[in-house]
Amino acid sequence: MADIDTEELSFGTALDQLEKIVNKLEGEELSLEDSLAEFERGIKLSKFCSQTLEEAESKVEIIKDEAGELQIGSYDLEQKGAD
Repeated sequence: MADIDTEELSFGTALDQLEKIVNKLEGEELSLEDSLAEFERGIKLSKFCSQTLEEAESKVEIIKDEAGELQIGSYDLEQKGAD
């Protein structure tokens, strides 16, 4: 099975492909080899999507107003959920 070319893959495209794989595995009668190949590709796409989301989270920044000064800080999802 060919590796996924992540250089040319966007998050949206990967998510679309992953959804197609899920539908194929749920709805079609595939051979064992084809099912395993699709499952393997799905796992790789899932990891790519998770990694892309993690990278995006780390890049999200918010502007904080502390003591009258504007500062750019990281957006902390865990801290936001605690509010």
